[in-house]
Amino acid sequence: MKPTPRLRALRVASPTPLQGATPAARQSRFRGVPRTVRDVLAAAVLGLSLTGCVGVYKGGAVGTNSSTRLDDTPRIAVLSAFEPELKLLLTRLQGPVKHSVNGVEFTTGTLEGKPVVLFLSGISMTNATMNTQLVLDRFRVTNIVFSGIAGGVNPSLHVGDVTVPAQWGQYLEVLMARETAPGKYSAPPFITDATLPNFGMMFPRPVEVRSAARPEIARKFWFEADPKMLEAARGIRHVDLANCSAGKCLPRKPQLVVGGNGVSGQAFMDNKAYREYTYKTFQANVLDMETAAVGMVAYSNGVPYIAFRSLSDLAGGGDGENEMGTFMGIAADNSAKVMLAFLAAWK
Repeated sequence: MKPTPRLRALRVASPTPLQGATPAARQSRFRGVPRTVRDVLAAAVLGLSLTGCVGVYKGGAVGTNSSTRLDDTPRIAVLSAFEPELKLLLTRLQGPVKHSVNGVEFTTGTLEGKPVVLFLSGISMTNATMNTQLVLDRFRVTNIVFSGIAGGVNPSLHVGDVTVPAQWGQYLEVLMARETAPGKYSAPPFITDATLPNFGMMFPRPVEVRSAARPEIARKFWFEADPKMLEAARGIRHVDLANCSAGKCLPRKPQLVVGGNGVSGQAFMDNKAYREYTYKTFQANVLDMETAAVGMVAYSNGVPYIAFRSLSDLAGGGDGENEMGTFMGIAADNSAKVMLAFLAAWK
């Protein structure tokens, strides 16, 4: 085991009798000592060294025991991918207290009377996975709620609409198959789970999962939102969703859509053909770069989750350039408004 700098310093400052000695010197110190006694002494030195290592790593490790928690209040974890999505929520937070772990800022307080911890997951599946697990390790999280923007996939939805999918899948977890004939792609015979329709060489696959409740490895594509949280979202009424911001207006009043599918992947998607494939293959309403990863972490830890995503663009399906830069603010605030209404209703 490679010692930490602190442990290394301690060892240099307080060497054992064997440290720094040449092989000949070490042998001379044991000369005349029976072999069995030498073995016992060697084992004792090794045991003390390992005990010291365990002590250092236990103090610095991220775990779920109470000694590593930053706060013992049961809280709802509320996260967004990047700053504009969390801005409105931070202005509504009561009694904010900031904590920092691995450069990630967590802010505890109350929203709509509910104890929460707010933070940014960071953009991408890897960041979302890593920092969702981090909040679960360092706080007593009862539920996970995501609020943010997304690309629209379902052609019946429009920019500004807020979606609350019933399940999320990782649509870019794929086999990239070899071309066996012009325009024909085939999976290796040992890959038997690439059964969904392909887009060229890309064949979607489920991901490997396991959890405390189901420790055996299984493969899973959809990660379901918590049914009780979803039911609470279905009861949301009379949220004033904006269609204008900074002099820019949408042609229609946004709506709230609860249910259906969402998908997440590692790429920013702005392609009309792939958007059409995604809708046809997964019947997805929206796509993003984080939520299915959060859903997978929630599943593994047995923590209920739900996600609110408002359309900032049409993922390549709109006329002209991508709309995200124009309508991101409207979408982020609309998602946050619906999420706040959810918290107010949540029992």
